[in-house]
Amino acid sequence: MSATHQHRLLVVDDEPDLRTLYELTLLREGYHIDTAGCVDDALLLLQEHAYSLVITDMRLPDGTGLDLIRKLEADRRSERSIVITAYGSAENAVSALKAGAYDYLTKPVDLKQFRQVVASALAQPQLPASAPAAISHTLRPPTEATPQPTQLSASGQASSALARLVGTSQAMQQVRILIDKVARSMAPVLIWGESGTGKELAARAIHDVSSRASKPFIAVNCGAIPEQLLEAEFFGYRKGSFTGANEDRDGFFQAAHGGTLFLDEIGDLPLPMQSKLLRAIQERAVRAVGATNEIHVDVRVVSATHKDLQSEVQAGRFRQDLYYRLNVIQITLPSLRDRKEDLPQLCQRILDRISHDAGMDVPATLSANALNALTHHAFDGNVRELENLLHRAVALSNHNTLEAEDLGLPVHPAAAVAAEPTSDIPAAVTTADVTPAHTEPEAAPLPSDLASHLDRIERDILIRALEKHRLNRTAAGASLGLSLRQMRYRMARLGVNVGPEGVTIGERFDPDHDCE
Repeated sequence: MSATHQHRLLVVDDEPDLRTLYELTLLREGYHIDTAGCVDDALLLLQEHAYSLVITDMRLPDGTGLDLIRKLEADRRSERSIVITAYGSAENAVSALKAGAYDYLTKPVDLKQFRQVVASALAQPQLPASAPAAISHTLRPPTEATPQPTQLSASGQASSALARLVGTSQAMQQVRILIDKVARSMAPVLIWGESGTGKELAARAIHDVSSRASKPFIAVNCGAIPEQLLEAEFFGYRKGSFTGANEDRDGFFQAAHGGTLFLDEIGDLPLPMQSKLLRAIQERAVRAVGATNEIHVDVRVVSATHKDLQSEVQAGRFRQDLYYRLNVIQITLPSLRDRKEDLPQLCQRILDRISHDAGMDVPATLSANALNALTHHAFDGNVRELENLLHRAVALSNHNTLEAEDLGLPVHPAAAVAAEPTSDIPAAVTTADVTPAHTEPEAAPLPSDLASHLDRIERDILIRALEKHRLNRTAAGASLGLSLRQMRYRMARLGVNVGPEGVTIGERFDPDHDCE
């Protein structure tokens, strides 16, 4: 018996004509089909049989398709699900994917696309009937009662990309759990994070953990492609379609067929290309430049940006409908300064890799002073900046144990005191000459200009709050107990500006004295 004939599918729709159409279409493909006209009938069939796939309409007489999907999730069943929703109902599609549906179709259903989506869902390996608790709807840090994410690819091997997401902080644990969950479906994922936080690494982890792991992972930097070449690069072109097109060439979508297409810095795409990308995602088909026919593509789209796309939508620089299509599930990567507890493990992992690449017999390590200096560093460039610091230190240092000076960072006073060995105290010194252990350390010198000193402290706090809240002044102000008006006043007084390039320091403006 062929693999096709082994699949049993459940079709749920309250319209008899449509139910018959779907049933006949799938019977011709060789599947075993059961049908139901409402949620209750579907649940009875699910009690009696195990299915490879459940195809359900969104609107049903006694509930919705989401009720069925949530029941499958709650019972931890192995069936994948596809939802059929009304045309243009992006909210329903998003809700279905978030609830755990593998994919969705919009009415009126194109039967060719219908067969392709069903074949794609059945081609992916099914999950075991007892799925890990990490895929439940409530995200929480792993504990003894919460199993860790599977961290397994389709081949059963540990995911290299997921393993490279180093850190035991609560933020990174939640990232891993969410990656493990979203990898199960076709739901588009938007990864948000500052530059250098590892967005492509997270995208690769989603691909590695998913059932698409054996298929291509195509990474594209949207901001690095000239605007006039975007369509040809994304969708391919045919020979003679423009000057220089000397042969047929596939685009990124065709190259990623069956796998994952990662669109980095999606916020840099110009509006005309955004429209074409939206159509390709909706129709699951692309037309190469110079071609007359569209071709179907089976691609899971994962995108990433450091921009606030919601603000870009409000400013008219990003299409709202594309934003909703891409942002079905959002994964936020924490900045390095928000997970400093991961520094020791992260530094050693990077140093081990650098030492191995450099052919060093003994891996480089960090002294207590160096680690303390890194802990007090701001890391505006996040993990990428950390890697650069460690690369430079290993290259320029003459010893295996790196000091703060090797990193080009100042030695923090507390670390310097802790690092002084007690054996350096001369034997002739009496106990009366040694400062008692309980004596308070010498106080820091008083500032010569108190107003400027306080302004610097306040400016630093404002900048940190703005960066933490993605340059949103309202949210940053609220986190500090300030209204938006108070936040604007303090930013103006201290010369803190927010623009496309991020937070900058400019000319100060004191509303109390500079107004006429």
